[in-house]
Amino acid sequence: MRGSCWLNRRIEQRFRLLAISTVKSMKIKLLLFFCVALTLLAFSTTGSTFLLWSSNNNDNNNHNQTPPLRRFTDSRKGYSIVMNTWKRYDLLKQSIKHYSSCPRLDSVHIVWSEPEPPSESLLKFLYQAVKSKSRDGRYVKLRFDIYKEDSLNNRFKEIKDLETDAVFSIDDDVIFPCSSVEFAFDVWQSAPNAMVGFVPRVHWADSLNGEDTKFRYGGWWSVWWTGTYSMVLSKAAFFHKKYFSLYTNEMPSSIREYVTKNRNCEDIAMSFLVANATGAPPLWVKGKIYEIGSTGISSLGGHSIRRSECVNIFTAMFGRMPLVYTSVKAVDSRNVWFW
Repeated sequence: MRGSCWLNRRIEQRFRLLAISTVKSMKIKLLLFFCVALTLLAFSTTGSTFLLWSSNNNDNNNHNQTPPLRRFTDSRKGYSIVMNTWKRYDLLKQSIKHYSSCPRLDSVHIVWSEPEPPSESLLKFLYQAVKSKSRDGRYVKLRFDIYKEDSLNNRFKEIKDLETDAVFSIDDDVIFPCSSVEFAFDVWQSAPNAMVGFVPRVHWADSLNGEDTKFRYGGWWSVWWTGTYSMVLSKAAFFHKKYFSLYTNEMPSSIREYVTKNRNCEDIAMSFLVANATGAPPLWVKGKIYEIGSTGISSLGGHSIRRSECVNIFTAMFGRMPLVYTSVKAVDSRNVWFW
């Protein structure tokens, strides 16, 4: 009888312990559930942006999507687009029409190096396109910077009536969503002396030939494979307007002469200039690029060889290799489901 009572008490104690353990487990699970729910709610409502370490490039689906972003009335807190173009009027029209809707854009400066001035029909279309995008009393100024000499250096000539410190240098045959451009502008504001762009490239010591003082130019696949870059191309990059003056007045004139003669590598020259001035790497921003053109210098044969020649020649002209490696990539967390 005693043994039976003792056994009953042991069974009862075990059931109590099991019940307590089950309750504790349920409490922990409920606590974890609420923590996850609150975290997801915070991510879904926040408008913050973050700098993430990454080497992947997730794309947006529509270059016309522009989420609400803050606006600034002070033009110095906005940015100016400096767009290089050459006899591709349909592409120019498409690009101007698109970028005119970007919220913090102050002005567009078209670098015109053609022998003939822009036609009346082209001017009428572009001014009307800019005007049609005006809203809330906001009006984007449109300017043509016309040069007699046909040189790629023209895209970095100093602009006297430029009212913003930030410049977004862009080619007429590439389009980025306004949301990506605005995010890149935010990144640039955090590092206004740096080049902040969407198209990374890299240089490598020519170790294959046992020459550490000679370099090779690495394209997109080199960046993708290694996750490392040392340049962002000026076909889509933010930088401070002061670099226009440095490029024209203080950079070795032999580099500008080389660019004019060979019709190539002005973007590498600007990367050298900024790196030499700052001693720091550029910043790569994640963004979906829409190529609306089909031809260009990069499509010609031997492009990588000529670019490698530029890197080595500019290194000699600067007296050193100023480019700095990095693997940092800026990502807008609002467009990333998990990070």
